[in-house]
Amino acid sequence: MNKLERLGIRTDMETALHLPSRYEDETKLTNIAEALFRRIGHAQVEGVVTASEIQYHPRRQLVVFVSDGTSQLVLRFLHFYGSQVKQLAVGKRIRVRGELRQGYNGVEMIHPAYRIVDESTPLPVALTPVYPTCDGISQNYLRKEIGAVLKRLDLSDTLPEALLAELELPLFSDAIRFLHNPPAGVDENALLDRSHPAWKRMKFDELLAQQLSMRRAQIARRRQKSHPLEKTGELTERFVRSLPFALTHAQQEVLAEIREDMGRAFPMQRLLQGDVGSGKTVVAAIAALLAIDNGFQAAMMAPTEILAEQHFERLSSWMKPLGLSVIGISGSMKKKEKDAALSMIQTGQAQFVIGTHALIQDAVRFANLGLVIVDEQHRFGVGQRLVLRNKGDLHSAIPHQLMMSATPIPRTLAMTFYADLDVSVIAGLPPGRKPVVTRLIDQERRDEVIARIHAATLDGRQVYWVCPLIEESESLQLQTAVDTHAVLADALKGLSVGLVHGRMKPVEKQRVMSDFVDGRIQVLVATTVIEVGVDVPNASLMVIEHAERFGLSQLHQLRGRVGRGDVDSVCLLMYQKPLGETARQRLRTMRETNDGFIIAQRDLEIRGPGEFLGSRQSGQAMLRFADLEKDGELIEKAASLAEALLTKRFPDSDKIMTAHLTRWLDYREEFLNI
Repeated sequence: MNKLERLGIRTDMETALHLPSRYEDETKLTNIAEALFRRIGHAQVEGVVTASEIQYHPRRQLVVFVSDGTSQLVLRFLHFYGSQVKQLAVGKRIRVRGELRQGYNGVEMIHPAYRIVDESTPLPVALTPVYPTCDGISQNYLRKEIGAVLKRLDLSDTLPEALLAELELPLFSDAIRFLHNPPAGVDENALLDRSHPAWKRMKFDELLAQQLSMRRAQIARRRQKSHPLEKTGELTERFVRSLPFALTHAQQEVLAEIREDMGRAFPMQRLLQGDVGSGKTVVAAIAALLAIDNGFQAAMMAPTEILAEQHFERLSSWMKPLGLSVIGISGSMKKKEKDAALSMIQTGQAQFVIGTHALIQDAVRFANLGLVIVDEQHRFGVGQRLVLRNKGDLHSAIPHQLMMSATPIPRTLAMTFYADLDVSVIAGLPPGRKPVVTRLIDQERRDEVIARIHAATLDGRQVYWVCPLIEESESLQLQTAVDTHAVLADALKGLSVGLVHGRMKPVEKQRVMSDFVDGRIQVLVATTVIEVGVDVPNASLMVIEHAERFGLSQLHQLRGRVGRGDVDSVCLLMYQKPLGETARQRLRTMRETNDGFIIAQRDLEIRGPGEFLGSRQSGQAMLRFADLEKDGELIEKAASLAEALLTKRFPDSDKIMTAHLTRWLDYREEFLNI
């Protein structure tokens, strides 16, 4: 295997696009006296070895003394080879680069980079690139390989010069050569923060390739066949009339978009975004009824058994009065019960099927699947979503697909990683829903919090107590929950205190949750298993212990478990000092706003795009250079140009797209076509 393949590099173009992560300035020398006087962090000096010896205190080390006539510098090597002792013999002239540090015997360099030179050896005229690498691949090897590739590779531009001038971008060949060998005197800050025009060209090209690929994937999907579900039948109309509330304007708008999609002869691929409590489940139910009205089955997949069970209970209560058969599928079902459910699904008797990952098992076969709904879609992988979609009759038609997320996606993220999807947003909350008041409280005031819990339960309300997220140890997190449950049960004598966590059997979890829903448990101690989907209108107080350990998105999801009834609700974020700056920003944001889109944008700024992507993780690596937070303007321009190319507004649009995608994605374009 070629060494470069260990870095994921398989082609010459990928080698050329392996750009430096930083640079070292070897273009100038500092005399040793000045370096010692200024004690600057990094320096490059040149001199002659005046002494070299192996010392044994406190351990074996090679100590070399170098002089340039102005002063003497000590070099210390704690790990060295015999060949280095010969290289650094007395009388050798060496050029040394490293960080100056205060040692026992004055200022010294530990393990500096060096090379043997003579008095006529020239200094480099460009900054020295430092590349991302791994064990066994040296910087010298990378520089040599990349230099050779740049000489033989066709770097001619994929974009017309007139367009580049309009976009104020340099030629591709100039930009890539510049980044590998920037001249001395260049603005190093612009290189490091990637604001230099050469970096902008790389970012723009990368974004354009991604936009083109994802839009082409969307066009390709529209060539596939799906059954047009045009009929809005009696079931749909009866259900809407039976609701004890009126659909909001936002819900009606989203439903109009879904109806239009499902009435087409190609598969719907729509992402439904809505903040916690915005009413996505009702919209999903009406979409399912549209499929059933047209003689097809609908399926909904949820990431956890608790959420799947919640959906099953709610949707069953809505649909069974309409005479519909709603079936639940989970991994914890007994064989006899499961076999009966599978038979009903395969024969078409089950019109709406709700479950967890169990839905994508080989044994689950649908008679005529028309709609797939994926809740909390970012928690599923690409493959899992595909398996469920492929439960339809692929020979004749592909089911429509509706993906839902209660984690609002910032605009720049939606424009890039979700550019191939149609996106609907349910803005705002249903009428009457009150925003949750969020307060920050020091961990030392724990006794006051417990007293507040007691007061809330005396008023007939229920309480969540969420235990801290402990990333290092699931077992430690579990023990914390168990210990907290014991402490609260002792402090709240006379109250029923329940416990739910991820290690419990599904049946046990469901029993505890049912008791909480029915009011038999007044205080529920939980890990983050209750983060999504749990709906208990009577719960009006939530305590999140060690809130500083949670991400913003997770805090927002947890807070959304309260405020689902008609009483004022409070979320107490207990924190432990001292708080780091990131934790301080998160908690401040939670206190300041209930708006999921503002929270999502702040989360993107703090943590990056990873947690939003979920099923698009395979595509995350496609953006190596562009920054979703800083490069919004470039994203807009790339999206606009992709649209112009796809609609053939340029004479050579097809040629431009082919050349550009081949250069940037090559075999990897398949990752984005799902």
